[in-house]
Amino acid sequence: MTLQERYKQVIEWFSANMPEARSELDFSNPYELLVAVILSAQCTDKRVNTITPAFFEAFPDAETLSQSSVEEVFEYIRTCSYPNNKAKHLVGMAQALCREFNGQVPSTMDELLSLPGVGRKTASVVLVCAFNKAAMPVDTHVFRVANRLGLTPGAKTPEQSEVLLMKHFPEHLLGVAHHWLILHGRYVCQARRPKCLDCGLTSCCEYFNRNK
Repeated sequence: MTLQERYKQVIEWFSANMPEARSELDFSNPYELLVAVILSAQCTDKRVNTITPAFFEAFPDAETLSQSSVEEVFEYIRTCSYPNNKAKHLVGMAQALCREFNGQVPSTMDELLSLPGVGRKTASVVLVCAFNKAAMPVDTHVFRVANRLGLTPGAKTPEQSEVLLMKHFPEHLLGVAHHWLILHGRYVCQARRPKCLDCGLTSCCEYFNRNK
């Protein structure tokens, strides 16, 4: 099977079986999404969604958050992973938004990367989910699933995986393709015990056909 054939089969299967894939984070605007994605690092979306309602009530916008203290923010996010660092990042991010972008979340990769606590994956998620721009966030799920399926031959890093996925998925499908891969990784192609018998992609999966 050629790489092009593999992508074609993957796209066809997901289009038929997961046509409405979307983020599992709860948000209603770019600011809320950015906060939620920063909180989601090394933390489940389910946990983040239990934290953000009270957080957004206390800090409904970047200006309010920028005027808070790290200690105050910490109290709202203490149940997520690495709350000390995330509290610092959130306050710094909000201050940068107010200082550089009039309190609004920017819509380019370079501008997003200039914000404290925002790496390439976080910026890509914001571009895809808030602004419907072509990007391919690669987290551990996307990296694992793409590698197992054989979509990213030779990729050793998330950055290398991102390049290949963006090259081979049609641009108009990049946003939904990210969610295809991440949701498949969460619920089917799990790290320790992939549920291969429940997977509809075994016919084109390198990992399955190598280990069966």
